[in-house]
Amino acid sequence: MSDATEANGTTGEAEVAEPGRDTAKTTEGTEGAVGRHVRVVLVDDHRMFRTGVQAEIGQTARTGVEVVGEAPDVDQAVAVITRTRPEVVLLDVHLPGGGGVEVLRRSAALMADPEQPVRFLALSVSDAAEDVIGVIRGGARGYVTKTITGSDLIDSIFRVQEGDAVFSPRLAGFVLDAFASTDAPPVDEDLDRLTQREREVLRLIARGYAYKEIGKQLFISVKTVESHVSAVLRKLQLSNRHELTRWATARRLV
Repeated sequence: MSDATEANGTTGEAEVAEPGRDTAKTTEGTEGAVGRHVRVVLVDDHRMFRTGVQAEIGQTARTGVEVVGEAPDVDQAVAVITRTRPEVVLLDVHLPGGGGVEVLRRSAALMADPEQPVRFLALSVSDAAEDVIGVIRGGARGYVTKTITGSDLIDSIFRVQEGDAVFSPRLAGFVLDAFASTDAPPVDEDLDRLTQREREVLRLIARGYAYKEIGKQLFISVKTVESHVSAVLRKLQLSNRHELTRWATARRLV
């Protein structure tokens, strides 16, 4: 069972907007979207989050953003993106079925289309360097965290549509450092044993978050957090969260 299933009871089905639903292009609005229009697909495994984003940005007459589909996992994301051919995809990094990087890999031909390219903007709770670099290497045009405001997210979507690269302020440095280096990043066999979700929990534990706070940030139950912590400790052969914090700090993961 996925984290989203435990948190919300279901991961949901991929959804495609019905033709004609709220598709009017804006002529005036409060979000600076005057005269602009962009077709967007939302990919995130938490239905409540997708609903919140849809409510925030999807009032097309006001924002210029038309949400044409959504999906909770890799397979459904690829299917919806292929069927609707949006201009921008808002993509979560951690998804059932292989994560955002897998969606990018399977959408390579759509991104490379010279006539109608599909562009990707990562939207994630994670601010980890490896997550940022992974999706950018995969072809995403930008990466913003879920702390972003609605108006800034709308602006970021339009900038990506136009071909710009967009990052939350502190994340841009990760990308510059990664691509400035001519050396391949070192392989950490211990870290590679962990799943993407376990890395998220590890990082938050190392930063001093309580289990309840981690559950709230990642939209999962406290019981699920405990399970992930146990798995991390077992895989890394550590005894407690203090050792885990030292391990993460030594690798600059905090």
